[in-house]
Amino acid sequence: MAPYHIRKYQENDRKWVTDLFSEAMAEHIPTTFCHILKLPQTLVLLLGGPLALILVSGSWVLAFVSSLALLAALRFLAEYPWKQYVVMSLHTDMSDITKSYLSESGSCFWVAESKGQVVGIVGALPVKKPTLQKTQLELLHLCVTPEHRGQGIAKALVRTVLTFAREQGYGEVVLTTSILQHSAVALYQRLGFQKTSQLFLFTSWRLISFSQIQFTYCLPSAQVSQALEQGGSLRSV
Repeated sequence: MAPYHIRKYQENDRKWVTDLFSEAMAEHIPTTFCHILKLPQTLVLLLGGPLALILVSGSWVLAFVSSLALLAALRFLAEYPWKQYVVMSLHTDMSDITKSYLSESGSCFWVAESKGQVVGIVGALPVKKPTLQKTQLELLHLCVTPEHRGQGIAKALVRTVLTFAREQGYGEVVLTTSILQHSAVALYQRLGFQKTSQLFLFTSWRLISFSQIQFTYCLPSAQVSQALEQGGSLRSV
């Protein structure tokens, strides 16, 4: 297990960060493709479409070509959400990470470094909604390179965000992940995040039943934390 340390993002990390993020999102495409193939409507198309063509035209070749075209279209649907998210992120908050995350005290972006390479990333931005009763910090872009997974890096990055949120006086940490990111969902639940809702970020994602899960981690208020600390001190006396 290679040693690593977590530090704030620096401008010379940019290529490492954007490459890691893009590659991590692309990893989910095969899982999404398998998810689409298992949908009832997909099975109907894959089985019923070619069969209908054979009955109408009598051509097995035409049925075979149509099956290949349908699989190519389904592959495109599997790639679309992830590529769309990468493009959107690289043109918004990740277009200038220093400006987006490090220009104000209430936000930050961290990298996990091992042997001079960036092997993990995570960002945190305040949720700006005037109707919120509690101030919220949003955890974003948690990624770890495949060869460095299983070493606790993702857990350490999430805990870094939670510690930062507590120090900055936030009431909650929120995040959104997809139903297909099973390891991420399990990690958040182990760390104490609670599922609050499930939704489709884009209407087009309904076509492939690609929903997103929203999680919330409630942080104790400064008064509660102080009371807990005092209680612990009294019990230790």
